Amino acid sequence: MSTTATPFGSRPLGTIVGSPYQGKVTHYKIKNAYATDIFYGDIVKLTDNNPNTTIEKDTGTATLTPIGVFLGCAYTDPTTGQFTPNQYFPASIAADDIVAYVATDPFVIMQMQGDESLTQDDLGKNCAIVQTAGTTTIGNSKNSVDGSTAATTATLPLKIIDFVDGPDSAVGDEFTDVLVMFNVGHQLLNTTGIG
Repeated sequence: MSTTATPFGSRPLGTIVGSPYQGKVTHYKIKNAYATDIFYGDIVKLTDNNPNTTIEKDTGTATLTPIGVFLGCAYTDPTTGQFTPNQYFPASIAADDIVAYVATDPFVIMQMQGDESLTQDDLGKNCAIVQTAGTTTIGNSKNSVDGSTAATTATLPLKIIDFVDGPDSAVGDEFTDVLVMFNVGHQLLNTTGIG
């Protein structure tokens, strides 16, 4: 039973469309010396950093404009000169070859922990996200579903589509694990371009 708050951000598990989930990632650049940590499981967006479009952490709560879920990165470490894969992007890394690995499927199904109890009545409702700084020790996000916002509100960024029922979580637990998908705002489905 999930009686402890152990948020882990967004874990891509599958896709809502009929094809098998491939776990495919898209490679996007991160701006040299970008000043914000990005953790495994954080939601990211494309931003026009003139002259280049790059990935940034999407820090929204009640609204998001996601391109997908951050699943790590790689860059040439400015201290060692070595190519360095990393679970998270450490803020302000100075490198011109930073690449992010992003799950960009607009219909991706993600597991997230609620910041409170979520019940059967919350199934199908939309909700906001709680943004919390991740852990630099293991590189994981600590974002969670904002249970207090679960409502029919069309503009909320996440939709609860199922519950995780197992030894570590069940419907109505103190910190319920749920399956969510992007409700609105995914950049690949937005008819307005970036830039």
